Amino acid sequence: MRAYEIRRLGELAPELVERPDPVVGPGQVLVEVAAVSLNYRDLMMVRGAYNPRLAVPRIACSDAAGRVAAVGPGVARWKVGDRVIGTFFQGWDDGPVSEPRVARALGGEVDGVLAERVVFDEGGLVATPGHLSDEEAATLPCAGLTAWNALFEGSAPVRPGEVVLTQGTGGVSLFAVQMGVMAGARVIVTSSRDDKLERAQRLGAAQGINYVQEPEWDQRARALSGGAGVDHLVELGGAGTLARSIRATRMGGQVHVIGVLSGAGEVNPIPILMRSVRLRGIFVGSRAMFERMNRAIEAHGLRPVVDRVFPFDEAPAAYAHLASGQHFGKVVVRVSGG
Repeated sequence: MRAYEIRRLGELAPELVERPDPVVGPGQVLVEVAAVSLNYRDLMMVRGAYNPRLAVPRIACSDAAGRVAAVGPGVARWKVGDRVIGTFFQGWDDGPVSEPRVARALGGEVDGVLAERVVFDEGGLVATPGHLSDEEAATLPCAGLTAWNALFEGSAPVRPGEVVLTQGTGGVSLFAVQMGVMAGARVIVTSSRDDKLERAQRLGAAQGINYVQEPEWDQRARALSGGAGVDHLVELGGAGTLARSIRATRMGGQVHVIGVLSGAGEVNPIPILMRSVRLRGIFVGSRAMFERMNRAIEAHGLRPVVDRVFPFDEAPAAYAHLASGQHFGKVVVRVSGG
């Protein structure tokens, strides 16, 4: 079969190679991959920025949707022909996050999914929502579930009438827009481009803030939320934006820390203390969370925002498009044979 491998860290994209067809074993499921979506993590992984000690070669990417081609002995959950999506962590079925449960992340500690066929654990799959295409379904394992976990799986999930601020117009952020609106929240979006803010508002965002035109966007966010600050802030920037995120959040509100787009660094803890802001690190989520999210997606008819779909042979161009920052929503690779 054909697959894309990370063969040397520091490259711009993985390399197309031939691999032996995978063989399904007890408790395993063979999936014909139809579509794979890219995450910022995938760029960092191939560049060596995510894990400089990554063992290579490694099949790239974590997010795939397809159809069951074969099942191994003892598999009862799936049958040939089922439409399925892989879970980001192959060992986190349910319960709180723990080191053993996140030890097998696809495209990282174990081979990923940018291949024509992939073997998953029986418990490492969820059913594809019936109204979604494979390209749409492939966007859910990391970006979709991360946004869902941030807004709905904590001790104080978002409620109708609350204010959510999300940064940028990538996959996680647009899922946060759609899911926040779905929950009855008022959503504010930040971006450097007015055209992207307008598109986010067409998805249901109530307001947009151009952080280039308004560099003190935290003050603008507080004004838009009645002066108190937002209830939930989906933090994707990292150290470069976290201080303003804390200031934009109401006393007792939540900052869901997800991304490191602006890099790492030190954070002054005093504003966190003085405002009783809760910082919550979000590391994707479990299969049980995924299943809850999919039920909500089906009930509300939510459709992920797909920016562009590339053919399998042009996967390096998909990486380049994601790296350009020009995308609005998810970048997807359609896999031949899917």
